[in-house]
Amino acid sequence: MNETIKTQLSHRTIRKFENRPVEKEVLDTLLEVVNRTASSTGMQNSSIIRVTDKDLREKIYEISTQKYLLDVPELWIFVVDTLRNDRIARENGFEPKTSGDMDKFFQGFTDATLAIQNLTVAIESMGMGAVYFGSILNNMGKLVEALKLPKLVFPVLGIGFGYTKEEPQLKPRMPMELKFFENEYKILPSYKEAIKEYDEEMTNYYDLRENGKRSDTFSEQVVARLKPEIEVKRNVADILELQGFNLRLGREKK
Repeated sequence: MNETIKTQLSHRTIRKFENRPVEKEVLDTLLEVVNRTASSTGMQNSSIIRVTDKDLREKIYEISTQKYLLDVPELWIFVVDTLRNDRIARENGFEPKTSGDMDKFFQGFTDATLAIQNLTVAIESMGMGAVYFGSILNNMGKLVEALKLPKLVFPVLGIGFGYTKEEPQLKPRMPMELKFFENEYKILPSYKEAIKEYDEEMTNYYDLRENGKRSDTFSEQVVARLKPEIEVKRNVADILELQGFNLRLGREKK
């Protein structure tokens, strides 16, 4: 097994970091890794916003509510960015009408997620750790405002990284038998039965990690996550349209 695979198999979410900046040459290397990530049709419809301003971090923390966001040495936010190519086209004498279409949006979304995963592998291979911040999307409208995102730009995911100050336990994963199929999708006769051992494994994991304070099963987490969320997290379509993305997939608005 090579070192890259070993690093990937030991992936952990890190929430405690050394009070030590990441060196510029390291950041430059990581940016090169991001820049070399595969991109849909080569259009590179994503960008990164590095957050170094303390006041801006406070605003993002208020959205995220995850306190450790304030302390990560590096905080990068990946965004869909179809504005850049829209401007390139216009400056070349062509006025595009598809820059906000959903296919362009999903190209940018895919580009951003591929890049952030590629970045994570590189971060961990250099002896550092990382944590994803999906929580920055708790209030997309406020995040768009805080980052001053223009139309045709939309937030995807945040990542904090730096030199680690902890070695957390590996979090159990669902067996691949439930997630890997051949030739067609397979619906299992009983998912409750299929994940019985995984539920027990997750309970033991939390018992050890939280000193018995949390012992919910994966099944219980699924139920909790599928309950109605706060309304502000359900207005994705509204924010997308405000940012200039066409949810009608080319159909005329009625």
